[in-house]
Amino acid sequence: MYNFLLDLALILLSTKALGLLTKRFSMPQVVGALLAGLILGPGMLNILTETSFIGELSEIGVIVLMFSAGVETDIKELKKTGLASIVIAFLGVTIPAVGGLLVAYFFNNPGMIESNAQSPILLQNIFIGVVLTATSVSITVETLKEMGKLSTKAGNAILGAAIIDDILGIIALTVITGMADSSVHIGEILIKMILFFVFSGIIGIIFHRIYEKWTSSSDKDLRRFVVAAFVFCLLMAYIAEVAFGVADITGAFIAGLIISNTKRTPYIEARFSTLSYLMLSPIFFASIGIKVELPPMSGEIIGFAVLLVLVAVVTKIIGCGLGAKISGFTNREAFQIGSGMVSRGEVALIVASKGAAEGLLGSNFLGPIVIMVVVTTIIAPILLKFSFASPKTTS
Repeated sequence: MYNFLLDLALILLSTKALGLLTKRFSMPQVVGALLAGLILGPGMLNILTETSFIGELSEIGVIVLMFSAGVETDIKELKKTGLASIVIAFLGVTIPAVGGLLVAYFFNNPGMIESNAQSPILLQNIFIGVVLTATSVSITVETLKEMGKLSTKAGNAILGAAIIDDILGIIALTVITGMADSSVHIGEILIKMILFFVFSGIIGIIFHRIYEKWTSSSDKDLRRFVVAAFVFCLLMAYIAEVAFGVADITGAFIAGLIISNTKRTPYIEARFSTLSYLMLSPIFFASIGIKVELPPMSGEIIGFAVLLVLVAVVTKIIGCGLGAKISGFTNREAFQIGSGMVSRGEVALIVASKGAAEGLLGSNFLGPIVIMVVVTTIIAPILLKFSFASPKTTS
């Protein structure tokens, strides 16, 4: 009955220990959390297995993570690079999606790797392409801050494109998960999505004004502002999923955007950062690793993992770099921008987790995808440091 207490203690201890270890090697701590889940889960030591407790806390962790991403987003940054960010993000989503689809098309068949996913193979292949569209804003921003390059022309372009990239990825996730249900038509999905964004726009304007006025009226008992923000986040996640059939993480992300850039944003960021750091994020990241039951490492699976990693890295650099060149950036700046978009991080994990739950991703494919996420997370900061170490670029 009380095993969940031991599970929680093991997750928090292992994710923090391995997170600190990976940090010593100049890698994001999320890598350590992933490794903790993989090591303790069925894939290796089999000490932890997925339970309803871990699953439900993990879902809350996803919602808080995406809400925090929305709160921390500075919408003004999007205006600094304007059209360039849109072009970079569009090509940075399209080219990796096509690359992932082609790799999946080659490997996802009875003659290569058997899939136990419930959805049609075409949707499974498209979904693997969707996973490759993701970009981790947090990992890239943290790396750029450490190097003092966040405010550069390339740094602003990376941030703006990464934000748009995440929004496009979330929309793609919503569409593909809706298509997995044969009783739902794509037209209905798109109409509901449009209605949801209209609803969000109206609610956003109203709530933002009320919340800004309310939070500016008092400097006492600031905790109530955090509670109100969390309630709004949960309601938006619930309404998105239940009323509009849109992924709950989309609702949470938009709730964060609505609350961002208010007087109390720094305070709310700090409180949610504590909540996420203390328990929810470690559980979410570890739960991804716990879900992974690595299949026998056949030549096909090893080949799929290696090729997926290569495609994930190359398509982001080419796609985003091409978008940057079209937008007037120099070759070095284009390489810097492409390098900054390589990391898939927590966003790809969220997408993969959702896809597995919806029957869009077979268990044989989840392991290689997690490997791809870990490798791109490790390699992105290295590429960024290398690209910015080059001679100064011209603006």
